[in-house]
Amino acid sequence: MSFLTLGHRGVMGVEPENTLRSFVRAEASGMDAIELDLHLSKDGALAVMHDADVDRTTDGTGPIAAKTLAELRELDAGRGERIPVFEEVLEAVSSPLQAEIKDVAAARALADVMLERDLVGRVEVSSFHDEAVTEIARLVPGVRTVLIASRWGADVVDRAKAAGAATLALNIRRLTLEVVEQAHAESLKVIGWVVNTQDHLRLARALNLDGATTDFPEIRRTGRFTA
Repeated sequence: MSFLTLGHRGVMGVEPENTLRSFVRAEASGMDAIELDLHLSKDGALAVMHDADVDRTTDGTGPIAAKTLAELRELDAGRGERIPVFEEVLEAVSSPLQAEIKDVAAARALADVMLERDLVGRVEVSSFHDEAVTEIARLVPGVRTVLIASRWGADVVDRAKAAGAATLALNIRRLTLEVVEQAHAESLKVIGWVVNTQDHLRLARALNLDGATTDFPEIRRTGRFTA
């Protein structure tokens, strides 16, 4: 069984996260897929950024939802990079993408792009929110979805099944073999995040995970040889 390595926000350990520079570096590093985050701007653009506010990753302040795309474009997202929109990422790299959506509104905006560009085969959609996973699945027939969790209860596999998710993305620090085996028994894949050390990579392999999300290119290289 193949072990997939996903670049977290590109390769945010070495490049500014969620920027075209980071995504291009992730692709050049041989990542099997690239993970990114989507928020809606004030005027409905699918801005690529993890936080709801621009404060941590740019030289600006305030919520994304309160800014137009033009206003977001004025900000420095690191090393002179600008906040990209989802459509620009589609053009900048050819790798498969895992797009994390934060709410139902983002699900609807993403669905429009996916249907218009026929992206079901290339873009997998993830969310911490069960209802966002359910909504994108309703809107985009055949879309592959991922339910993410940092902390979870005994019902996490049932939640994923109810939302129609094919994969669980779970915090490697809290992941147990019991959960992995339960998910696999229900034909769900399990991805561990964030795997940034050799110890965590060995753990991911020992747990028989289907893949890992990482900040660093070298995890992709060494992952091929880690038993």
